[in-house]
Amino acid sequence: MAPYPARGLRRTVLAVALLNLAYFGLEFGVARAIGSVALFADSIDFLEDGSVNLLILFALGWSAPNRARLGVGLSLLLLVPGFAALWTAGSKLLHPLPPDPAPLSAVGLGALGVNLLCAWLLVRYREHRGSLVRAAFLSARNDALANLAILAAALLTLATLSAWPDLVVGLGIAALNAGAAAEVYRAARAERHPAAP
Repeated sequence: MAPYPARGLRRTVLAVALLNLAYFGLEFGVARAIGSVALFADSIDFLEDGSVNLLILFALGWSAPNRARLGVGLSLLLLVPGFAALWTAGSKLLHPLPPDPAPLSAVGLGALGVNLLCAWLLVRYREHRGSLVRAAFLSARNDALANLAILAAALLTLATLSAWPDLVVGLGIAALNAGAAAEVYRAARAERHPAAP
């Protein structure tokens, strides 16, 4: 496996971490204000992505076996937004009021911009087979897909005045993160075994 391009990758990962943590605060506040399951799940995902990238930043100089162990831990961390979305969805089912589509779409559009920027910053490193870099790229890619779904949910909510589009997208974000967790886990195992003596 090619060595990590430490200098450029460190700067990139730090920038991605700060972008994610900053947008988490904004999206979480709006999600709570309008009662959106999709935005809540996505905001927790921003927090998780910021944490993942900070962990990657500290671990880039580690040996391959230690990076692989962290990769396994990150695969579990990727499941956190899914569990948060399930909990929020359960609460929403008890009070199925649709979120306000205007802030839902505006914040979803902003999140899409942030995630496309993060994916663009990380795309040059996507071919590196290490689980840490793979975790960062998959997180950014999945978030951009989730934000497109949030925008679709906003349009459907406006058209139907139903809480279901928001609920379905929130659960879809949970499923997307479960798939990413499985990919990161497989990459971590692949990184660990060739490095074993």
